[in-house]
Amino acid sequence: MKVLVANLGSTSFKFRLFDMDGERVIARGAVERIGSKQSRSSIQTDRGRHEVERPVRDHAEAVSTCLDLLTGPEIGVLSDTGDLAAIGFKAVHADGLTGVHRVDDEVLARMEAFNDVAPAHNPPYVRAMRLLGQRLPEIPLVAAFETAFHETIAPAQRLYAVPRQWAEYGIRRWGFHGASHRYLAERMANLLDRPDLKLVTCHLGGSSSLCAIRHGQSVANSLGMSPQTGLPHNNRVGDFDPFAIRVVMRRSGKSFDEVLDQLATGSGLLGLSGVSNDVRDLERAAAEGNSAAQQAIDVLVASIRHYLGAYLLLLNGADAIVFSGGIGENSPTIRAAVCAELDWFGIEIDSRRNAEATGEATIHGPRSRVALWVVPTNEELIVARQVKELLERERKTKTAQRGEG
Repeated sequence: MKVLVANLGSTSFKFRLFDMDGERVIARGAVERIGSKQSRSSIQTDRGRHEVERPVRDHAEAVSTCLDLLTGPEIGVLSDTGDLAAIGFKAVHADGLTGVHRVDDEVLARMEAFNDVAPAHNPPYVRAMRLLGQRLPEIPLVAAFETAFHETIAPAQRLYAVPRQWAEYGIRRWGFHGASHRYLAERMANLLDRPDLKLVTCHLGGSSSLCAIRHGQSVANSLGMSPQTGLPHNNRVGDFDPFAIRVVMRRSGKSFDEVLDQLATGSGLLGLSGVSNDVRDLERAAAEGNSAAQQAIDVLVASIRHYLGAYLLLLNGADAIVFSGGIGENSPTIRAAVCAELDWFGIEIDSRRNAEATGEATIHGPRSRVALWVVPTNEELIVARQVKELLERERKTKTAQRGEG
């Protein structure tokens, strides 16, 4: 069974093609700088690497480009698109819907209903899904929602203190990055050979969140109703008092929608620093004496530590703290700052191990009661597994129905 997993970013489209017999990646690639004249598409297979530089207007066209690469004469690995069992999407949010679903009109409508809640994610996903549904109606499209992993969170950690009727509107802490946190929970259980672990997983990247996990299940996530909440993100605000919006409108003359747009696209690390939305740029600028860049880093670290402390309390301690994502895997500076002066919790980072960590690695010191790990995440594998499970469940249901008839 071959499953293509699509992962859409704000200006990028990444994909992996899995052979689920052995869960082997047989192709991977990306379309970068979508919407730019400098768009670049690439694919990597056992036969080599191939790149194409040509304009790609939007995410729908990016998905089409991906399929062309996979079936192309250069180093394609599919004879045609009929070789695909399904295309899985790491979908983000939908009104009143979570879990894993075949993409149909109802799923698309529910995603569109939350376009204003996930403006950077839902619109491009819906466009890409619609294009593929029209171009390849014979291939199942499957949406695996990031919120699904967090359905185990108790009401005390999910509910906002708002009128109870609002819950009927879907107003609650949904939690996101579910595929990443699920993978880290499963991987740590395998690495430590323990299913009963208490973990705090730190997915730190362009979009960031912390998750408290007990026995492989999510018990809290720092993201709330929307992907704009929780920690400061690359250009999204994180936690913010909504009553401040009226002040900004009054002082700036901006409309409500303009302020929301700035919170969603011009805030976070970019807004704080005025330098960049990339931690690598901020670390270089801070080292050169840029105080605004350093301040942005400090705010990010303070927010991570805020949630880390809350989750250590919620879990009554932790067996391990796991760093993942582009920042979590590649920034020793951020990891060191997060773990500084936490000896009261039994947390001690080893500076040499932290500086040298690559791939899966431990970075705790000899006296640390809590293990500290760096683990590269694999969201696409989780989605591929979810797609396979859905298809097999559907197949068994059909077989049983035929037997009953």
